[in-house]
Amino acid sequence: MPPLFDATYSLAERVRQRRVDAGEPLESVIADEVALYVSDGTDASAEPLSQSLKDELVGLGPLQQFLDDPGVEEIWINSPEKVFVARAGVSERVQVSLTAESIRGLVERMLRPTGRRIDMSQPFVDASLPDGSRLHVAIPDITRQHWSVNIRKFAARLRSLEDLVGAGAMSDEAARYLAELVRGGASVLVSGATQAGKTTLLNALLDAVPAHERIVTVEETFELSLHRDDHVALQCRGPSLEGTGEIALRRLVKEALRMRPDRLVVGEVRGAEALDLLIALNSGLPGMCSIHAKSAQQALVKLSTLPLLEGRNVDASFVLPTVAGTIDAVVHLERSPEGTRRLVSIIAPTGRITKGVIESRVIFEAREGTLVRCDQSERLA
Repeated sequence: MPPLFDATYSLAERVRQRRVDAGEPLESVIADEVALYVSDGTDASAEPLSQSLKDELVGLGPLQQFLDDPGVEEIWINSPEKVFVARAGVSERVQVSLTAESIRGLVERMLRPTGRRIDMSQPFVDASLPDGSRLHVAIPDITRQHWSVNIRKFAARLRSLEDLVGAGAMSDEAARYLAELVRGGASVLVSGATQAGKTTLLNALLDAVPAHERIVTVEETFELSLHRDDHVALQCRGPSLEGTGEIALRRLVKEALRMRPDRLVVGEVRGAEALDLLIALNSGLPGMCSIHAKSAQQALVKLSTLPLLEGRNVDASFVLPTVAGTIDAVVHLERSPEGTRRLVSIIAPTGRITKGVIESRVIFEAREGTLVRCDQSERLA
C-alpha cells in the first residue's frame, strides 16, 4: 500500500489514544504526531499527511477529498481497488487506497448518525448523510464479493430555475413557464432516467412555490433540500431487528395529508404509493413527484400503471381519468453521453383519453439540440 495510506492509519491510532488518555485538542495532537513522524527521516510530507490524518479522524478518510470537491457529483466503490467518481456526468476511475476493512469502517461511520443498519438480514441500506448526500450500500452475498457503495452528492449550487437556466439545462422561456405553473398551483410530474437531474429540478420547482404555502415532502431517504420555514420532510424507515417498525412510502403519503399541506411532494414514485398520491391530487391538493421514464408520454403511462399494483380493486377505468385530470404538466429530462443534463420536453395533458391513451399537448420540445416552444395548434403528444 502507498506510504501515505500506512502512515495515516498508524498515526490515527496514536492520535486516538492520546485523545483518550489526556483529552488533548485534536489539531495540536495531529500537528505533534505528524511533526514527530516527519522528523524520523521518512519521505512523508507534513501538509498532505496532516490533511489525510484529519480526513481519517473527523471525515470519511480517503473519500473526503471527493466530498469536498464541488466538481464531483457522485462517488462509488466497486471493490477496494476500483473507486470511481462522476464529474459533469462523466465517470472516471480514481486512485484511492482502501481495504475491505476500511470500506466497512467508512460505511459504519456514515450510518452511525442515521440510525440505519446493514447486515446479512438486511443487505441493502439507503441513508442521507449530514450534507444531504444520499448513501446506498449493498453487501455480499447480494453482491458477488465486495461491498458496493454509492454516494450521490446534492448539487447545492443549482437551487432555482434561474440557476438551471444559467447552467444551460433549460431556456429562460421554459423556466418562466414552469414558474408560472408552480405559482398557479399546478401539479407537475418530473420524468427522466437515472442521473438525469430529476431531484435537482424538483428542488428548483419547489423554490418557485409561494413563500406562504406549507410544503410536506415524502421520500424514501431525504434528498430534497428546501430553504423555507414552513416545510416538513418525511422519510421511510426500515424494520428493526425484530422485523417491526417499518414505515413505507404509502404510509407517509397518508400521514402527510393529515399535516395540513398546501402542496404534497413525493420524491419518487415506484410502486403502489402512486395510487395514494393520485387520490390526494384528485382531492384538489397540488403536488409534485418524479418518476423514471424514457419520455414524457411514457411517464404518464407508467403513472397510470403503478396504481394497478394495489390489486384487483383498482383498475384502469379509475386510474386513467384520474391521471388525465390531476397532472397539469410533465417535464422530461435527459442526460447525454457526454454527461450534459437538459430539459427536452414539457407536455400538458388535455384531460381527454383517446383509445385508452391520455391525450397531451406538447408545450416545449428539443429540436436539433434547442428547446423551443410549440405553437398551441401544432400537435398533440
